[in-house]
Amino acid sequence: MMTVHEVSKLTGVSIRALQYYDKIGLLKPTGYTQSGYRLYDDTALETLQQILLFRELEFPLKEIKEIISSADFDKEKALEQQITLLTMKKEHLEKLIRLAREIRYKGENKMDFSAFDTSKIEEYARRAKEQWGNTAEYKESEKKAKGRTKEEEKDMMVQFMQIFTEFGAIKDQAADGTEAQSQVKKLQDYITEHFYQCSDKILSGLGQMYAANGEFKENIDRAGGEGTAVFVSDAIRCFCGK
Repeated sequence: MMTVHEVSKLTGVSIRALQYYDKIGLLKPTGYTQSGYRLYDDTALETLQQILLFRELEFPLKEIKEIISSADFDKEKALEQQITLLTMKKEHLEKLIRLAREIRYKGENKMDFSAFDTSKIEEYARRAKEQWGNTAEYKESEKKAKGRTKEEEKDMMVQFMQIFTEFGAIKDQAADGTEAQSQVKKLQDYITEHFYQCSDKILSGLGQMYAANGEFKENIDRAGGEGTAVFVSDAIRCFCGK
């Protein structure tokens, strides 16, 4: 067992922060000394490591508490995803360093802002957070997936991407037009039937994600042609704004 002072010295986390973690129920001490000082065992320190890893990924304390206190929290899976996220952040920083060096030492003034793009990191974090947070939507999606074969999964995704191919065929039309809005309703109904209950609020969030520079946008544009993802996002925004 380690005292709060020893834990602070070992981890670099201030005593005040540890006290606050206790206050909000994020990290409770294992016990107390007769004098009332907090004590932490190895299990508590492992939990603190998880907290600090999530903090490195800029997760709010409230979200960290919800994630690690979930009955279905899978520590090994979380560590695997944290490693992926931290690696993505490392690669992002390396791109920024290379850009800064080119500007400083080569005197190059390229109007290239791709090094600042964090959309893929944010997209991966959103996906991982759904699983860590064990949302109702994620649970429903997992439940439905259990009853499907791999072949059925493959066919389902082909049909799903076909919806975006159809969006691509009408992307030159008005996003708030009848055909585009009918296609949005088709998308919403498909998600509800095969994945989870897709409310207008959830659909709106998906629309924003589709237009972000990341895997979603790439796949949608591949299915319907360049500009399809932005068109889908605009059509969803019109649909949810009604």
